[in-house]
Amino acid sequence: MTGAAVIAALGVGFGSAQLMNRPASGDDHAEEGHAEEGHAEEGEALAMTPEQAAAAGVSVIAVQRGGGTELKLPGRVAFSPGAEAAVDAPLGGAVVRVHVGLGDRVAPGTALVTLRSPDGAASRADADASAATAEAARAAERRDRTLFEQGWISQARLDVTASEMRRAEAELRAARARVGAFGTPGADGLTVVRSPIAGVVTRISAAPGQVLHEEALQVAAVADPRRIELVFEAPPSAAALLSVGDRLDSTVAGSRVVSGVVVAIAPANENGVVIVRARPTGEAAPAGSVVSARITAGGGDGAMVVPVDAVQTVEGTPSVFVQEGEGFHVRPVVTGRTADGRVEILSGLTGDERIAGVGAFLLKAELAKGEADHGH
Repeated sequence: MTGAAVIAALGVGFGSAQLMNRPASGDDHAEEGHAEEGHAEEGEALAMTPEQAAAAGVSVIAVQRGGGTELKLPGRVAFSPGAEAAVDAPLGGAVVRVHVGLGDRVAPGTALVTLRSPDGAASRADADASAATAEAARAAERRDRTLFEQGWISQARLDVTASEMRRAEAELRAARARVGAFGTPGADGLTVVRSPIAGVVTRISAAPGQVLHEEALQVAAVADPRRIELVFEAPPSAAALLSVGDRLDSTVAGSRVVSGVVVAIAPANENGVVIVRARPTGEAAPAGSVVSARITAGGGDGAMVVPVDAVQTVEGTPSVFVQEGEGFHVRPVVTGRTADGRVEILSGLTGDERIAGVGAFLLKAELAKGEADHGH
């Protein structure tokens, strides 16, 4: 009986050992894989529209190409030609009323300032007198023409009357042109200065009671904030390296990225500076903002490069957030050299993607938050 008990115990122990040592099934592997932390997988998505991303401080940029010749240029955001108007009063006088304030939106023809001008009153009087003279000359010409047709006056007399009529009409046209140039003042000399363009009032130089003289007639400035461009100053050697159509990325205040395309390159001025103008391809900073740009000349046929901020470590793998549809997808990448705020992408991107640049870390934090909520 003692021997039988020993044999039974050994059998139970061997069976338990076999059970504990048997290979894990497929379901066990799945549970273990779900439990442990893995690497970033392509396709991991974060739902966020471009508008939501912009509101959160995330900029969306295109993948750039390194190589070629690169230039770093200082610059500024400026109004495009014709987008800003310095409005002068057409003649001197005393300011009666200022109709607008700084920041007001105006349309073409909106009243800016009303002034009372003796010169305006005189021009209106001249125009009215010329109109009366021209009307009298036309009546005289009609009378003499009738008399000529009836044989009472000669052709020479009719020719003199017709000439006087034409002279009076010419003086009337000149008088009306002066009135129009003076802003069409009334008989009392009141003249309304109006905005020539649509935009925002950026400066007011007149106040009620102020007397405007010929040396200082400016009353306001109006600019269209939507019509802006990027203006850079380049050394003379840059003229041979740049061409219209080259792409650039400029940085505002050290963080925000504004992309653009070169539209004009002026010859070096007397100071030896080449002015480079570019058209923003996306949302730009307000006029007056200081920017610095890196211009890739010659089309940029080198390796793919992105800002350092665009590459985030997601679950231990360098990754970028690629904008696709109404969200961002995690795309693992292989990085190369890092220089001057940009990192080389060796693989993982095609170069046609639009990715999160400045603020990409916010997407990483949002992704981690979503995974934590999913875990709970």
